[in-house]
Amino acid sequence: MEKIRVAAVSYLNTKPLLYGIKRDNALMQQMDLIEDYPSKIGQMLVDNEVDMGLIPVAFILQMSEWHIYSDYCIGSVGPVETVCLFSDVPIEKIEKVLLDYQSFSSVNLCKVLLKNYWKKEVVFEEASDNYIDEIGGTTAGVIIGDRVFEQKAVVDPKKYIYDLADEWTIFTGLPFLMAAWIANKVLPQDFIEKFNVANKMGLDNLDMVIAENPYPTYDLYKYFTQDISFTVDEKKLQAMELFLKLMKEL
Repeated sequence: MEKIRVAAVSYLNTKPLLYGIKRDNALMQQMDLIEDYPSKIGQMLVDNEVDMGLIPVAFILQMSEWHIYSDYCIGSVGPVETVCLFSDVPIEKIEKVLLDYQSFSSVNLCKVLLKNYWKKEVVFEEASDNYIDEIGGTTAGVIIGDRVFEQKAVVDPKKYIYDLADEWTIFTGLPFLMAAWIANKVLPQDFIEKFNVANKMGLDNLDMVIAENPYPTYDLYKYFTQDISFTVDEKKLQAMELFLKLMKEL
C-alpha cells in the first residue's frame, strides 16, 4: 500500500498533536511525515507533494479540493502569543509592514485587520531571512512561531506588539483557526480515525510533551492550555469562513 504523505508545522505549537502520532508505530508505517515551516508545507499541499498537512487555512483558497480531517487544529480564543505584529510606533503611524516568509495565514490576517479593522493603508513587503533586524521606525513586521517568544524576551517593552489573533477576536467576536489538518483528496476512513486518536494522546499527556521539549523562554503549560485552542468547533469554522471571505476581498 502506498504511504500517505503528511506534513506538519515544525513549531512548538504542534508538539502536543505530533506526540501521539510519532508513538503510534502502526500509524507511522502508513505515512511519511515531513516537518517544516507553515508556508512551505502549505505550498507542498497545493502542489500535491503531500496528501495532508497541518497547514495554514489561508491555502484553502488555492485548492480545488480540500477536506478538514481530525477534530484538532491550531487555533485561539483571544491572545495566542505567537502571531504578532511588532512595531516601534502605533498602528496609525506604520507605513510599511514586513511579512514573515514562514507564514501564510498570519500575514493575510494582518492584511485583513489593517484593511477592515484598523482601516490603515500600508506598503507590504515580502521579508528576507534577517528581516527582524529591519523592523524599526515606521517599518513594522509580522513574526510568527517560536521566534516571537525569543523576540519578546529582547524587545524594548515600550515597543508595540499587536497579538493578531487577539485583535481578530476583538474585531469579530470569534476565535481564530490558524491551521488545520487539511487534505487535498479523500483519505481512508480507518486511517483518519486512528490519526484522530493519535492527535489526542499528546493533549492528554501534556506534562510528558513539555518534558520532552524543555523551553525556558516561555511557560509551555500556559501556552498549550491557555494560549492555543486545539479543538475544531463550529465557531472556529465560522471564523475560518469569514477570514477566507475577507481574504478574497483584499
